[in-house]
Amino acid sequence: MDSRLRRAIPVDSKWLNIAFQETAKRFPVNIRPLLGVTQRPNYQGHALFAMANQTLDRIEAGERGRRLGVDYGEEARTLAEWLVENRTQGYSGYCASYPHPIQHLDGLGEPGEPDIVNTSFGVEALVRAGEFDASYPEVAESARDFVLDDLDYRPAESGRGAVIDYHTKHPQEYYTINAGALCARLFLDLYDHFENPADLDRARELLDHIEDLQTDRGGWKYRDPPDSSHLSMDTHHNGFIIESYQRYRDVVEDGRYDDTLDDALAFFRGELFADNGAPNFDERSTFPRDIHASTQGVLVFTYAGDLAFARRILQWVFENLYVGDGQFYYRKERFFTRRVTLMRWCQAWMAFAISEYLDAYTDGQGDRTGA
Repeated sequence: MDSRLRRAIPVDSKWLNIAFQETAKRFPVNIRPLLGVTQRPNYQGHALFAMANQTLDRIEAGERGRRLGVDYGEEARTLAEWLVENRTQGYSGYCASYPHPIQHLDGLGEPGEPDIVNTSFGVEALVRAGEFDASYPEVAESARDFVLDDLDYRPAESGRGAVIDYHTKHPQEYYTINAGALCARLFLDLYDHFENPADLDRARELLDHIEDLQTDRGGWKYRDPPDSSHLSMDTHHNGFIIESYQRYRDVVEDGRYDDTLDDALAFFRGELFADNGAPNFDERSTFPRDIHASTQGVLVFTYAGDLAFARRILQWVFENLYVGDGQFYYRKERFFTRRVTLMRWCQAWMAFAISEYLDAYTDGQGDRTGA
């Protein structure tokens, strides 16, 4: 949608927009330069890199000095400051957005329209960055008001729990389930830092409703109702939901969602990953094997304490999607690999997943030898 070629065509067409987006996404090599697509900084990517650098700084502080001559702590602080300076303005509280237009089937997302995904990762990064400066979590705390007012936090029509909008122009004919889970994690991050009981109540209300939407197989559809999306129970969005329940378990430890989480982990491991660590696209399709599905698997199994399987997923990624020089490809199809590297989707997610794995490994082993 940022393509200079697309902007030069004097036609306002949803389907033409989608054709440009899908062609760039599905082509086996990177044609974005040929389309004149503008490179812009991605907010979620900055948040992921901020957290990865902060974790690596902490790991190296307990080892033999800086192995690569990089001051990861300074990198993390610089990225956290960027998150503060580049948050989206003009709403009820802290929030974040994409810097480019996105064509959805049900409407056009404009640059600067904040959403829960970018906002939740910004909150997580800034709360973690409180280790450097207490002002960072204080900036993120006002995300509570953004969710309540601008994303219309409200009781679920089912009568149990609560729901939110995905973004500020989200149609209310359907509910995006993983968006609600990420919002619950946002409230848990705030509760863990500020200990405001209302944040915990709101997280529980969101998770209660999502619990009711869990299928008999243990996973979640992308939306409710399910037929409002072409996606089914895809891997990385189910990973977001599971991770939110894991965050609740770690913060509260009251066993409230233990059965839900156990069923979800069994589904995630049994139906969304092969024994060799390769990710399936969803419960119906093996391909494409997407790097974001892999990174979400690394995170889920790391947080579950199954470092052996998290390592197996990483091994599969390095054997199948690693370019070299720290770069990773986007997807592996049945007969070919999409040889495209994307800074947020591939690089930032891999940096974050590896850092979380190394943090857990180091904590359990005393060092990262062999990790």
